[in-house]
Amino acid sequence: MTVLLREAIGDRLRHARTNQRRTLRDISRAAKVSLGYLSEVERGQKEASSELLASICQALELPLGELLHNVAADVSALDTVDVATMAEGEGPKGRAEAERRAAAGELEGGRMVEGVIGNDLADLRVSPQRMGPALRTTIHAPKMVAA
Repeated sequence: MTVLLREAIGDRLRHARTNQRRTLRDISRAAKVSLGYLSEVERGQKEASSELLASICQALELPLGELLHNVAADVSALDTVDVATMAEGEGPKGRAEAERRAAAGELEGGRMVEGVIGNDLADLRVSPQRMGPALRTTIHAPKMVAA
């Protein structure tokens, strides 16, 4: 199962906006893009052009390079996600059951593979859509580490 680039970009844009406690209306005005279209971009339903991404990033005071770097890190981390069921997460039976449920669109959750370092993707969930399940991310603020 792979994550769509437009979904990862949308999640990161929403994360940046909500961390600044700004509304969709505020960003849509500043970026000169319709509120509905911006909402669809954040939800991963529309593929934003490079010009539109640059405008949204400028409105968010977020460097485009930083957005793309974070999205690349998210996509790379998702490549190492191991699918498991909530009840039977371990062993060959649990894995076979997880694969069957994923194929049927019934998957309820996942877990990070041991050895993955970082906390950018604190929550992973699968949401059924028209074309089958799609992996979505919820990104939380990074944890502060005492020096």
